[in-house]
Amino acid sequence: MAADNTSSVIEFILTGLTDQAQLKIPLFFLFLSFYVVTVVGNLGLITLIGLNSHLHIPMYFFLFNLSFIDFSYSTTLTPKMLMGFVSEKNIISYAGCMTQFFFFCFFVFSESYILSAMAYDRYVAICKPLVYTVTMSPQVCLLLLLGVYGMGVFGAVAHMGNIMFMTFCGDNLVNHYMCDIIPLLELSCNSSYINLLVVFIVVTIGIGVPIVTIFISYGFILSNILHISSIEGRSKAFSTCSSHIIVVSLFFGSGAFMYLKPPSILPLDQGKVSSVFYTAVVPMLNPLIYSLRNKDVKVALKKTLSIKIFS
Repeated sequence: MAADNTSSVIEFILTGLTDQAQLKIPLFFLFLSFYVVTVVGNLGLITLIGLNSHLHIPMYFFLFNLSFIDFSYSTTLTPKMLMGFVSEKNIISYAGCMTQFFFFCFFVFSESYILSAMAYDRYVAICKPLVYTVTMSPQVCLLLLLGVYGMGVFGAVAHMGNIMFMTFCGDNLVNHYMCDIIPLLELSCNSSYINLLVVFIVVTIGIGVPIVTIFISYGFILSNILHISSIEGRSKAFSTCSSHIIVVSLFFGSGAFMYLKPPSILPLDQGKVSSVFYTAVVPMLNPLIYSLRNKDVKVALKKTLSIKIFS
């Protein structure tokens, strides 16, 4: 029985994060706690932004979508990872593997581009404050968001198209805790240099273009900040951007470390540790970074909690 015309494999076995039995239960509870914090933090931020009208501005519109993306791609990957810690064999069907991979690509690409949209928003807010409301109108924000999710679809379809040309004819042991392009390339009977080149090009578009956009935005922002005469004004401008800079560094740093290095330089087992960082740790940290370092979010949280307690 075949999963499709090009593959005789109907299911894959995920090796998971570790094969050491004594580590599996501690890791299960560690990543379960990560996932709980991710779900509570991101859904909490979504609710907070939705309930507080003073947060209905472009910056929080994009933050709302960042939280949705973080929650979604963590939910795409973490439950299956947790199953790997408590089950003897972590089996995933061919269709299930392809579905997980598609949504993983979609949400990771979307996150890359939502972060670049947020950088552009900060650029307009700091460098062109007098035309901010016109430049970042609801229509412009919606178009940017369509571009973000459009690039998410592009990334997912491009990677899926690459995989559809591969044949899986024998070994079905995926050396990872999720279905990802590099371990699937290793399993394929007919993967070639062209497949690896396509991965590199698609990942470069997914990481490279947003990084260039972010660098250009922050280049203009830094230039503008240095021209601010008052120390208080500079401090306020820097604090506005600091949360976003931390999130960008964590996400793109770990992603580039995994995908933009040849396998000979970064063995797959080390790559799995890097993957954990941007698939489990970053989605958990994002709402904490934005809530703990953001005065508006703190005020909204206090206001919402006081209304709940009062009622």
